[in-house]
Order: sequence, then C-alpha cells, then structure tokens
Amino acid sequence: MLFKSKGQLLAGVAALLLLVSPVQAEIPNNTIKLGVLTDLSGFAADSTGPGSVVAAKLAIEDFKAEKPDLKVELIQADHQNKADIGASLARRWVDVEKVDAILDVPFSSVALAVQEVVRGTKTAFIASGPGTSLLTGEKCSPNTVHWTYDTWALAHGTALALLRAKKDTWFFVTADYAFGHALEKDAADVVKAENGKILGSVRHPTGTSDFSSFLLQAQSSKAKIVALANAVGDTVNSVKQASEFGLQKGGQELAALLMQVSDVNAIGLQDAKGLYLTEGFYWDTNEGTRKFADRFAAQMNGKRPTANQAGVYAGALHYLRAAAAANTSDGQAVVAKMKEMPSKDPLFGEGLVRQDGRHIHNMYLFQVKTPAESKGPWDFYKLVETIPAKEAFRPIEEGNCPLVKK
Repeated sequence: MLFKSKGQLLAGVAALLLLVSPVQAEIPNNTIKLGVLTDLSGFAADSTGPGSVVAAKLAIEDFKAEKPDLKVELIQADHQNKADIGASLARRWVDVEKVDAILDVPFSSVALAVQEVVRGTKTAFIASGPGTSLLTGEKCSPNTVHWTYDTWALAHGTALALLRAKKDTWFFVTADYAFGHALEKDAADVVKAENGKILGSVRHPTGTSDFSSFLLQAQSSKAKIVALANAVGDTVNSVKQASEFGLQKGGQELAALLMQVSDVNAIGLQDAKGLYLTEGFYWDTNEGTRKFADRFAAQMNGKRPTANQAGVYAGALHYLRAAAAANTSDGQAVVAKMKEMPSKDPLFGEGLVRQDGRHIHNMYLFQVKTPAESKGPWDFYKLVETIPAKEAFRPIEEGNCPLVKK
C-alpha cells in the first residue's frame, strides 16, 4: 500500500487500527443490572413481592440461555407501599446503584412517583404491578413500559362482557383512593355507554375489616352485578363477607374489577365461586404457562404465579432481549427498541409495545369455579371469554400521551 502524503499515511494507519481493534460494547462491563422494587412485606406481597423476584430470576435464566455472553445482575427492595420511600429507593438505584431497569412497582401512587424519578435518565421502568392507566396516558414517559394490566383494561373487559350478557344493573363497592375511583369510573363509563343502569355506589376506607354496611346497601339495591372496585385485602374481605350475607344466594352476582389468583386462594372457592374477573394471565391456560408455573412453584413452596408476577417475567425478558439487540443499556434507547421489536414469550404469547408504552396482549374474562368443578390446588378459573389484544386496552388516541404523534 503506497501513501502519497503524510495525511494519507495517518488515515491509512487509523483505518487499519479500526479493523484490528475490537468494537467497544455499549453495555458497560457487558453487564445489565435489574432491580425489583416491590411489596416484600405488606398486603400485596402474595401477588407481587418475593414471587416477583423469582419471576425476574426465571426471566434472567431464560435470557442467559439465549445470550450467555451477557451478564445480568438482580437486586431487590421493599417500597413499603409508600410513594416517598419508593421514589427515594428509585433515586438511589438510578444515581448510585446504576440500575438499568426497575421492575414491578405495585401500587399506582408509588409507580407514578418512580416514573417521575426515572423520566429522562438512563434507567428504564418496566411496570407490571401498578394499575393506573396514567402511566401510558397523559403522564407517559419515554423510559416506561406498562405490562400486565391497567384500570381501563380491567374495568372495560369485565363490564362490557357482562353487559352484553344482559347483566345491566350495577352497584359499586369502591375503595376510597385514586385507584378505586379510577376502576369505578372506567367501569361506570362502559355501563352508561351500553345503556346499563348504575343503581348506586358506596366508598369504603382501605384496610377496613367490616364491610357489612356497604354490602347491605349493595344488597338492598337489587343490582344484578355488585362490582368490587378495590384490591388485595379489601377484595378478599369484601368477597368473604358478601358470601356470609348471601348476596349470590339472593340472585346477585359479584364482579371483582381487580383480583388475582392469590386472592382467590386466600378466599377459598366456597366463598369465591361464581365471581367474575378479568386477567391478562392464568397459569393453567396452556402448556407454556403450566411449565412456567411449575418452575415458579418449585421456588415458591408450591404457589402458582399471579398475573403481576407473570408480567415481571415477560417484561424483564423483553427488556433484556431489546437491550441485547440495541447493544445498549440506556433506558430510553432500550424502551425504543422494545417498541420496535414484537414481544413473544410463553406466558402472554405474541404482543407489542405501543408508542405510549402500553404492552398489548389478549385479556381474559374468567369465572371462579365451584369446589366441585376444581380438580386440584390452584385450579380456580374457567374461561368465559377471550378479549382480543386489539380490543383489550384503551385506544391509543384516547390516552392523551404526549409521545403519540397526532
């Protein structure tokens, strides 16, 4: 190779160095760091908590089988269901621990606080535990993907299916905080749109142990559907007491706008039988979900995974695949790749992440089995209706997300 000038010689040397020098990976130390921020000790620990940590570990295990050259670290913390603690932990993880993605984060108030900490940083937020649809609505963020469910999907799926089955008079028993209000509003909007009637509603403080006065009002309304717009312990207690009051024996039916398999386990089939609910995942759906549930149960004393925990697995796996494909752990870049790549896993099947950060997949209306119908432990649901992915979540143009091009 001949060079006519010193400049050409230097350029040639530089070109040779590029050819022989290894390309520097954009993932520092070839390591991705995940953090599960969850409820490890409170009343949502059964539906998220330690099981969410196990789900993340299983996602890492499956990703490592695909990409053995990338290292993945996992840490965990308990946000104690408090927004200030969740925000403080997230800030430390972003600034000090250099966590690349924060997973789970049940409770809407905590999730919204964490989203604001993460916004604009190099950390991604893959939310599976919270329900607020604000995460992909007017407060959407380029750092955030919302998996599993939201208030719109839960309320819309349950209400629309029941209304089409001529169950057209409703009474709401609602937890008196933002999440409960959102569930009630989203379901009430469907009831009104489908020409149903709302015969009344009552709001209860969260954590109450006595639902008698609320259930008596629901019973006296004679509504065909008594809709429970609450969560975890409140749902468990209200369903148990509804059974004691004989609501279902009197011809009324219960619809839980948020319930997971761990809640049914806590209630028992005798009291929960016949109840309607919408979920994005059930462990006994197909061979893939059953195999995952067996792996999960082996580390969780026989417990089966909830939808929230399944969302941690699927969201973490899609994040890791996107980070590998983009060759970066920069949060916004990885989330952008997650939106570009279709998702596929054994729990939610094929799906996609929309521009507003909402993961789109099928949802399912289930009815809780009677004790006679159940064939064994954790055999709780029978499928009433599959809600196709394109119908399961709020239309993107209705969310007012600033990331969505008009």
